[in-house]
Amino acid sequence: MNNPCRALFLSHGGGPLPLLGDPAHAEMVSCLHEIAERVDRPSAIIVVSAHWEARCATVTSVSNPNLIYDYSGFPSESYAIKYPCPGNPSLAKSIASLLLKAGIHTDTDETRGLDHGVFVPLKIMYPEADIPCVQLSLIKGLDPTAHMVLGRALQELADPSLLLIGSGFSFHNINAFFAPETMDTKTANNSFEHWLLETCSNQNISEEERSKRLLNWETAPFARYCHPREEHLLPLLVCYGFAASACSEFYELRILNKKSSMYLWEPAKQ
Repeated sequence: MNNPCRALFLSHGGGPLPLLGDPAHAEMVSCLHEIAERVDRPSAIIVVSAHWEARCATVTSVSNPNLIYDYSGFPSESYAIKYPCPGNPSLAKSIASLLLKAGIHTDTDETRGLDHGVFVPLKIMYPEADIPCVQLSLIKGLDPTAHMVLGRALQELADPSLLLIGSGFSFHNINAFFAPETMDTKTANNSFEHWLLETCSNQNISEEERSKRLLNWETAPFARYCHPREEHLLPLLVCYGFAASACSEFYELRILNKKSSMYLWEPAKQ
């Protein structure tokens, strides 16, 4: 793997439930612990979360980001979660400059905090909250090409100590999470997951073909059942654009009783 970029697409589960001991998130918590132990500690983390869409690519540039409890109907302790990680205004400035250089309309946000797509998985992986973190938005319109291009532009950071995290969910049909599972819904879930795993991990697929498959993800089996809206899949396209290769590791698990997956891109250690 020639590209030194490190990326992780993770499925972040339902709201704050992974932090509340919910049994349906036990595999997710265990998987994130495993990944955090496997990956060398990053110097800083860039997170693209499914829960922030902006008119253009926007990066947080606040020194001490607060948390955005962008969920409702959960126990009171869900709104007292703390994750006081530092921001990294210098990194945010570098990201914005690179994106502008690549012709991508870009902005910075000096006030926005971190949403649950950021602080929930990071609190599991790096509970000390001592790694600087910036968040990069999705782009309204949710065009897959724009998000893959976004990832490619970030390659210019050329810093193997950084970790790009795409925080989404490989399966994200809200109604299906709370409906009884049938043979048909199980087949749909499994079929899309098989396609996604094959697309991201098969070393025999050319990068031209892999890109084509991801950009045309709607043609995958049961794509729109698994993703009625694609915001939870697009962080994966940013990660792939950044890494530009088959993943080095994949993780299959069940979250909220649905088959889900996570993908890690890590250069081979010398």
